[in-house]
Amino acid sequence: MVREGETHARFLLIQPLVRMKVLVAIKRVVDPNVNVVVKPDGTGIDLTNTKMAVNPFCGIGIEEAVRLREAGTAEEVIAVTVGGAKCPETLRVCLAQGADRAIHIEADDDVEPLAIAKLVKAVYEREEPKIVMFGKQSIDGDNGQTGQMFAQLTGLPQATFASELTVNGDTATVTREVDGGLQTIKTSIPMVLTTDLRLNEPRYASLPNIMQARKKPIETVSPAELGIEIQRHTEVLDVSPPPGRAAGIKVESVDELVDKLRNDAKVIA
Repeated sequence: MVREGETHARFLLIQPLVRMKVLVAIKRVVDPNVNVVVKPDGTGIDLTNTKMAVNPFCGIGIEEAVRLREAGTAEEVIAVTVGGAKCPETLRVCLAQGADRAIHIEADDDVEPLAIAKLVKAVYEREEPKIVMFGKQSIDGDNGQTGQMFAQLTGLPQATFASELTVNGDTATVTREVDGGLQTIKTSIPMVLTTDLRLNEPRYASLPNIMQARKKPIETVSPAELGIEIQRHTEVLDVSPPPGRAAGIKVESVDELVDKLRNDAKVIA
């Protein structure tokens, strides 16, 4: 009860700000500067003593997420990968490039895109990030499916093949690479983004950041702990290297060149 002449104090309850997390799915692949060698029996790629790296498109995702954090749009960047015992080495690279922490889902190295999407979905439900990023494709399997499958499983809006991203509150404007040129769309957040090459150029990890990355946490979980059973739906029947190029020839004149192009290569009429 407030008596006459007394003032009534009012208190404003301020809700704490919700931390905006960005979850970036990355894949460990053969370094793109290395010539791959197919196993003699054609069952796969020989990875013995082969240099491995972050899939280039996934690295672009890490860079974009770190830029969002540096701009004050995001507060935490989490890298997640699915694969074998050596995956933490690749996750350390992501941590050195600016990710805050990492999650390793320990499984075989040849998990199918659908299973990966289900595993990342389980992490998404636990972490509740606002943006989930995938590389538009991996340079080994070259499927370009995981991000889209994840979007379908979660029901989140997706912006694929992104070459530009602008986040404004609870919406994002994305420029996409399409066959006819560029397409600009606006979508709500939470959202799924798959990164294209023109989105950014990943930074090199500095020595201090590499040292600091050793102290950042990497959590290891199993598919069973996430409640996911990995199943295979496809079988690789054969892996073979691309055919070698035929040796070139020298021509003595323009007329001979035109003749070769017209009659041998049949590339001009």
